[in-house]
Amino acid sequence: MGRMVVRFEGEGSGVAELSWGQREILGAMKRQGCWLALSNVQRLPAGTTLADVAGWLRFMMSRYQVLRTRLRYPAAGPPLQVVHSAGEVALDVVEAGDEDPAEVAERVVVRYADHDLDFAGEWPILVAAIVRDGVPAYRVMTVCHVVWDAFGALAVLADLREREASGGVLPQPVTAIQPLGQARWQRSPAGQRHNEAVLRQWAQVLRQMPARRFPEPVDRGEPRHWKLEFASPATRLAIQLIQGRTQAGSAQVILTLFLVALARVTGVNPSVTRVAVNNRFRRGLADSVAVITQYGLCAVDVAGVTFDEALNRLARRVVSTFKNAYYDPDQVAELVDRVGRERGEELDVHCYYNDRRLDPEAKPVGDAPTADEVHAALAMSAYTDSPLTRRRSERLLAAVEEAPGSFQLTLEADTHYVSREDMLACARAVEQTAVTAALDPAAVPLS
Repeated sequence: MGRMVVRFEGEGSGVAELSWGQREILGAMKRQGCWLALSNVQRLPAGTTLADVAGWLRFMMSRYQVLRTRLRYPAAGPPLQVVHSAGEVALDVVEAGDEDPAEVAERVVVRYADHDLDFAGEWPILVAAIVRDGVPAYRVMTVCHVVWDAFGALAVLADLREREASGGVLPQPVTAIQPLGQARWQRSPAGQRHNEAVLRQWAQVLRQMPARRFPEPVDRGEPRHWKLEFASPATRLAIQLIQGRTQAGSAQVILTLFLVALARVTGVNPSVTRVAVNNRFRRGLADSVAVITQYGLCAVDVAGVTFDEALNRLARRVVSTFKNAYYDPDQVAELVDRVGRERGEELDVHCYYNDRRLDPEAKPVGDAPTADEVHAALAMSAYTDSPLTRRRSERLLAAVEEAPGSFQLTLEADTHYVSREDMLACARAVEQTAVTAALDPAAVPLS
């Protein structure tokens, strides 16, 4: 492996507290004991030179303040973000020799993910050019999750496409508020008023919700943390029917399905989860290359009503959930502890839900499925489970994934709170609730 030094300079520099999104994701890294590396492997077109790869890296570092950011840890007080206006970054050059460059690239991904990133002394990006006889074949990029979330990565992708289409001409100047500006707004009177309003809404939900999410913990041995992936074509078809009847978006339908399933498996109602919210609907954040996603708190009573009524109840709550998902995570954590002390019991807010689909509101295409098609699809359901390679502080994390032709639910759980059997039962309950709600609107899923 060789190394090239790439010099860069870009607009914007300074020192500020961390943005709320940065603090949120750094907290997750601390709880999970890793730096949550996000990697991308790109096959390079013929004729690409090392100078081209270096130019690409220079563009990335120059354009995005998050890549020019290091952390500073004062002797007293919280960490700070330090954005540099210029500097140098390394481009690793890896000769594949007689090996398949694609396989070499995958090994570099593993190596980068295992790297012990120094937040204070290194840039939060690692880049390699995989070459054969000195000619680049693949580019590997790994960034720390503190740099961007999925929608921030999409903003970068749009910039790169514009740059490529224009023959290397720089895209329009960055107009979205970057983390340095986000932190400054969050410390402003307007930002503080917003945060105080969010805390009031959270306090109201915290005082009303059940304290527990799950039954009493049980030590089920090691490995303790497990992942389950559940694919259900029947659920996808059922969601289409529910959407056609209710005119609701798939995001609200699926969240309601999860809340009902969670209550069925745990026996706890109202059903409560923290919902990942992409805050880019807020002014100045639409195209921000940063971590903007935070978790709102959603509680819905789903017992004794039809699915359609549960969906209506969610619709009345979800606007508030989204509105109040942009906040100081440290103050929210303090609030959870304080309300718990007031109630005389620990409040469990460790159940998370994330709809990771890039276009969750896409309308169904084609004719509505028949009841026979829905029933037939039940035979095609499948699941796999495996131990997680890293611990999770979340007791349950549910994620809806992109899955053409199917519905994909991923569950990650601490089995002290949610057994492997209950993980599968929850996934099955989502499917059963969906099919029942699609074919028998008068049914009461949780009676």
